[in-house]
Amino acid sequence: MPDAVVRTEPAPWGVRLVLDRPDKLNAISHQLREELVAAISAAAGDERIRVIAIAGEGRAFCAGYDLAENAPTTTKGWRDVLAEDVEATLAIWRCPKPVIAQVHGYCLAGGLELAMACDLIVASDDAQLGEPEIRFGSAPVTLLMPFLLGQKKTRELLFTGDLVSADEALKIGLVNRVVPRAELAAAVDALADRLARVEPDVMAPTKLMLNRAMEFAGFLEALAMGLDVQSFINMSESSVEFNEIVRRDGLKAALAWRDQRYDERLADSAKRAGEGSGDPG
Repeated sequence: MPDAVVRTEPAPWGVRLVLDRPDKLNAISHQLREELVAAISAAAGDERIRVIAIAGEGRAFCAGYDLAENAPTTTKGWRDVLAEDVEATLAIWRCPKPVIAQVHGYCLAGGLELAMACDLIVASDDAQLGEPEIRFGSAPVTLLMPFLLGQKKTRELLFTGDLVSADEALKIGLVNRVVPRAELAAAVDALADRLARVEPDVMAPTKLMLNRAMEFAGFLEALAMGLDVQSFINMSESSVEFNEIVRRDGLKAALAWRDQRYDERLADSAKRAGEGSGDPG
């Protein structure tokens, strides 16, 4: 039986769930996904728990889905896997108790979606957040960002795959608070303690009301549409080539291919821009 990859730490205000794959930057494996869903469900049903926090062990909160796991080879196969990922993220969003993401280091792709599904995000000043999937021929799995940031900023971040610092994330409304790394856990404790003072029969319907507002704005329909489209995107030429390199040469080689290709295109664009700005005379 494999070792657990989600650790449960009781707290006066509830429970802190710690993603515990530090050697993989807490990448979301099938096992981690299932353990996290089970832990959220258990916490939701425990009357002693009023607030849930999700943190990451080691150098990062979460680097996204584990790309080293075998990728499906058909559109239907992708849709089945992605549907499970979406449901796991929604388990956090639907939890009747407030959930706080305690973010430090990298918070990327599926890891950022996990954090965005939480009610509040407290980030350390060293955090880097983003959805870089487009750089290797993929796209977000759970389309939360446009409902949090609006269309323009979401398009910029998803089209470029750029990461943002904690300070920039605070400026654009992606996180609620930024604190020094050494003070992160204490800041989450303090916020969770305040939330725990609200009676559950008031907190739960308040959260439900806010979730319903997103639903009426088309959130669930957008997720369903995104799930269908993402299944096809993951069978694109770029995505298939990336996954083939993962299978043949390993994840590090695939990431190097992704970065080299992206950097070369940026360099070519800069070169063309330089050539075009010369004196025509």
